[in-house]
Amino acid sequence: MAATIIDGKAIAQQMQNEMKAEVEELVKKGVTPRLDVILVGEDPASQVYVRNKGRACDRLGVASGTHRVPESASEEEILRLIEEFNKDPKVHGILVQLPLPDHVNEGAVLNFINPDKDVDGFHPVNVGRMVVNEPGFLPCTPHGIQMLLIRSGIETKGKHVVIVGRSNIVGKPVANILLQKKDGANAVVTVVHTAAPDMSVFTRQADILVVAVGRSEMITADMVKEGVVVIDVGINRVEDSSKEKGYRLTGDVDFAGVSEKASYITPVPGGVGPMTITMLLHNTIEAARRTI
Repeated sequence: MAATIIDGKAIAQQMQNEMKAEVEELVKKGVTPRLDVILVGEDPASQVYVRNKGRACDRLGVASGTHRVPESASEEEILRLIEEFNKDPKVHGILVQLPLPDHVNEGAVLNFINPDKDVDGFHPVNVGRMVVNEPGFLPCTPHGIQMLLIRSGIETKGKHVVIVGRSNIVGKPVANILLQKKDGANAVVTVVHTAAPDMSVFTRQADILVVAVGRSEMITADMVKEGVVVIDVGINRVEDSSKEKGYRLTGDVDFAGVSEKASYITPVPGGVGPMTITMLLHNTIEAARRTI
């Protein structure tokens, strides 16, 4: 059986088209959603990601600003900039691009953002709201995973979701989101990680398998059951002299082998990745809507 590909690019585009109409309605009411991004240093990957965010904002009519701060900037300077955005009623979303330089306390910076403008969903207040199922901003990649499942018509109620990985960015929030007693969730959730003597004992039980560990092609066909739905969050660079760039991108799942057993699977790239910026825009628009 060859798996159906979950096309993250197509789903993201569909959602962004819908959001563009929402932005137009908000503008008619006198509110233009605005996202401000703080970029510290010259990390090439971060610069590309921030540039892509800006382009996505432009497509939807969301106002945006990128504030470049030298790598040598002190934590106090970054906090002062955040404070400006916290106080500015025209700014609806604040995002500090990670990673930050070693001399800056990442937790202190993220926790300084007004939770009602924390469109990344990393502030402890929003994490708490997520856990107790109160309105707040869900972290973008985990929420994007949920939307991939919903928009692909994949039932989660009563299904056994196994999550490989326990990070604060993906593993733990996905578990909390899919555990909630609501539509698009209500699953039986297991989190497995590297401390398990035999991870495959758990992965073979999964109706839906979410893998976010950052290890190239770690999940192989013998570790999953027939008909499993596979969400591969990983994106890894593997040296490959046959490629023009000298490397190829792989997920955390052996796509060739697992796709022969799975019913649905996300590709890498083009699966989960496009949903992250989409859900960031979703949160920014929602933050603007809440000001009305």
